[in-house]
Amino acid sequence: MANRFAVVLAAGVGSRMKSDLYKVLHPVCGKSMVQHVVDQLNYTGLDEIVTIVGHGAESVQDQLGNQTAYAIQEEQLGTGHAVQMASSTLEGKNGTTVVVCGDTPLLTAETISQLMDQHEKEGAKVTVLTTGVEEPTGYGRIIRNEQGHVEKIVEEKDANEKEKAVKEINTGTYCFDNQLLFDALKQVSNDNAQGEYYLPDVLEIANSQGEKVAAYQTKNVDETIGVNDRVALSKAEKLMKNRINEQHMRSGVSIVDPDTTYIGADVKIGTDVTIEPGSHLKGDTIIENHTHIGPNTEITDCEIGESSTIKQSVLSNSFVGSNVQIGPFAHIRPESRLEDDVKIGNFVEVKKSSMQTGSKASHLSYLGDAEIGADVNVGCGSITVNYDGRSKHKTVIEDGAFIGCNSNLVAPVKVEKGAYVAAGSTITKDVPEKALSIARTRQENKEGYLERLNKRS
Repeated sequence: MANRFAVVLAAGVGSRMKSDLYKVLHPVCGKSMVQHVVDQLNYTGLDEIVTIVGHGAESVQDQLGNQTAYAIQEEQLGTGHAVQMASSTLEGKNGTTVVVCGDTPLLTAETISQLMDQHEKEGAKVTVLTTGVEEPTGYGRIIRNEQGHVEKIVEEKDANEKEKAVKEINTGTYCFDNQLLFDALKQVSNDNAQGEYYLPDVLEIANSQGEKVAAYQTKNVDETIGVNDRVALSKAEKLMKNRINEQHMRSGVSIVDPDTTYIGADVKIGTDVTIEPGSHLKGDTIIENHTHIGPNTEITDCEIGESSTIKQSVLSNSFVGSNVQIGPFAHIRPESRLEDDVKIGNFVEVKKSSMQTGSKASHLSYLGDAEIGADVNVGCGSITVNYDGRSKHKTVIEDGAFIGCNSNLVAPVKVEKGAYVAAGSTITKDVPEKALSIARTRQENKEGYLERLNKRS
């Protein structure tokens, strides 16, 4: 197989997005558009990728890291000029180069591979990725000769009536013989209304030299969409969401209502998982087998173990073991760790805390900066008082402890193994193992108080 390279065009300003965020960094299903493109290119097993950056170069490099080489287009002088910036890396090398726009997040590795395979099989010097649409208005038309090769690409404004009737359009993705590409780019002129160097001019140069210019037509119109504004971004988001949901369902996930279920591009889900309507799974979340999610649950950057149930709750950047029950209306904040068989009930908030096997906080509690052992019961309304106005402090509750309802544990404090804290207590000192700690004022009943009060009035 010939060497294979890619050039990603990611230097445009993207003014139609009307955003402070660099265009190709706008997310689609939780991943930036340019990251989608580079990921798909990497799946094809290319030898080298060069990303052309300009405005927001540092932001793009921060996003992609060392997955690609970079070339900077200081001035925005057209797509041909942009590709030419990769000459210091690719010029003179034998092989095939695919040129892809960084704002085409739906393009798949399968289509890119098929494009390159056909290009090499046919011995073409240039192959255009095309697609057929019912309404081609606004797109460049693919005009083929009698042999079926691409004769030219005609833009809408330059097309005659016969050419306007053509429904095969240019997608803006191309495959080139690498040496021809960089030789031809030196011949591309900017003698046009925009004063720019256009990449499609390479096709005319190749034709003029008697070289074969082919086309590969994909049937999947949706994946060729380029995102130039917020309307197109929304369309791409919807299409990607549907694609992701379908992939999971075909892999053994039950999504009750795909239209109202959002799953990020990097989320991994096992088999026999059920996802109820209104649920959002984001970031690098991992859901193991037989888990039940939702309805109306948001999970971001979490690992969820097997056979757990999470209802109407929000979780972020945390670990949840197997057979854990969470919700409804619980909030698991970052850096929390809930081991197997833990129960977190309604209106419980857990922040930067760990709970060992079998522990439970069934309702209306706040557990912050706490280390909670196994088989601990945290009663309704109990709070770890972790903040003194300046610093956060840790609460330690050891195995088998029982925290009565409406208790305040003022950190730093430790409740040792098997100890009991009486309901309504405010604990400011460590509680010894198997002790009962009561920290509340003694109840006093004022008999006849209401009768005396009524006489005064």
